Amino acid sequence: MNLVTFNSLDKESARKELFACCGSNQWTDSMMNHFPFASEKQLVDLSSKIWYDECTEADWRESFTHHPKIGDVKSLTEKFAGKEQAGVAVATSETIESLAKANANYEAKNGFIFIVCATGKSADEMLALLNDRLQNTAEEELHIAMGEQQKISIIRFKKMLPEGDFSFLKVSQITTHVLDTSTGIPGKDISIRLQALRNNIWQTIAQGITNADGRIPDLLPQERNLKPDSYKMVFDTGSYYSNTKTFYPKVEIIFNTFDETHYHVPLLVNPFGYSTYRGS
Repeated sequence: MNLVTFNSLDKESARKELFACCGSNQWTDSMMNHFPFASEKQLVDLSSKIWYDECTEADWRESFTHHPKIGDVKSLTEKFAGKEQAGVAVATSETIESLAKANANYEAKNGFIFIVCATGKSADEMLALLNDRLQNTAEEELHIAMGEQQKISIIRFKKMLPEGDFSFLKVSQITTHVLDTSTGIPGKDISIRLQALRNNIWQTIAQGITNADGRIPDLLPQERNLKPDSYKMVFDTGSYYSNTKTFYPKVEIIFNTFDETHYHVPLLVNPFGYSTYRGS
């Protein structure tokens, strides 16, 4: 289906398709106020604006209820095997059990299930991320989960419109790359928090774990631009160097954004030193 075909659907069918992308009635109704859509870019841009600027906590929480629990074997097998959570679906029983236990702890702490854009992530990566995010406050997790839901919505737009033109989508506005200069190889499996200053307190707004190339290309949803301000990236170097003596248990980099352009914040690190710069 392409956008022309989608726009030709009756409103009830179009609404059903959109609700499947993000299970919030308020978001869906607001999106339908703009139906039919002029372009795929308008679809994505409106989605982000409505999600962040018009929806409330109740709407965000409603959407979370339409996701299967990470590590729920039955739900994953029936609904998501081979789709967005393929990495979990092929995980070992030990990993699934650990995911289920951690997810239960997460839900008990935050009041909603663990939401993560699982595409491209292995079950082990998601388990590590889940355990790291258990350290966050419920308020931080609400905002992180919002971002993850928007990433998922964009993925579902692409699946809804397989013949659509989404070439306009860019990488996350904020990206990072870690290189271990003591070994000359990428820093893999490093937990990184992106934080914003709110009420004079640094709060995590996005979180990820570096891949095999030492990168996190999707800290923020595509087409989501942060307002110009100061932000902080926190690298968990202590866990990365858990088997090596290191002088820096954490590396914190505070940086400014000035506009809606791309900001790459790389880290060159070794057990006793580090450096950074604005990359491209």
